[in-house]
Amino acid sequence: QLQLVESGGGLVQPGGSLRLSCAASGFTLEDYALGWFRQAPGKEQEGVSCISSSDGSTHYADSVKGRFTISRDNAKNTVYLQMNSLKPEDTAVYYCAAGDCIEYDYWGQGAQVTVSS
Repeated sequence: QLQLVESGGGLVQPGGSLRLSCAASGFTLEDYALGWFRQAPGKEQEGVSCISSSDGSTHYADSVKGRFTISRDNAKNTVYLQMNSLKPEDTAVYYCAAGDCIEYDYWGQGAQVTVSS
């Protein structure tokens, strides 16, 4: 069964940090670009970041640039999103996806991140 499973979400105070993980099973992440998306209640889905499969180049939404870092560990078949200096507006369900940074073939089930005091 092909699937992506996110973990590491939770409740954090403003200014805090969290690291999301996304592990793949049934296929090899090394062959794919990997992205993180988020969706807050009542808002459209937003692309957060993407890391390429070829040279590891990364892309970030302006809203998270300088605070979030995407990385991948092909040996562990896992992609990460390190989130620092979190703000209440970062509250959302975060999804990982595998594709080519434009279109995505596989999606995780989502992990809730809540930033609140």
